Amino acid sequence: MSILLDNIKKESSKRGYSLRKLNDLSGLKPNIIYSWAKQEPSLTSLQKVADVLHVSTDYLLGRTGEINPTTKTVKKADLDDDELLLSFQGKDITPEYRDAIIAILRTMPDRDKDGNII
Repeated sequence: MSILLDNIKKESSKRGYSLRKLNDLSGLKPNIIYSWAKQEPSLTSLQKVADVLHVSTDYLLGRTGEINPTTKTVKKADLDDDELLLSFQGKDITPEYRDAIIAILRTMPDRDKDGNII
């Protein structure tokens, strides 16, 4: 089996995903990941899988042992920014769910009434 498929199986297993589930979460055609045992994936498809697994494509391809390169910059988002679009597993979060997430964060015991970390 290829290094690519081995790494995909290992990382998806860590997250409790079957390859079928990972395939669906990545928005790929049915069973496309299985076909990568015999043919190379497109860059777009490989990137979708890497995004769902939160790893780099280089890691999946076996080019590096580092799951997430440290050269990546950390993005901060202010949930009070009304123009902020949230997504989860590649799918947009509706405004209603966004409001619910913010409400939950504000009720956390380590935050004040404005949602600031104490």
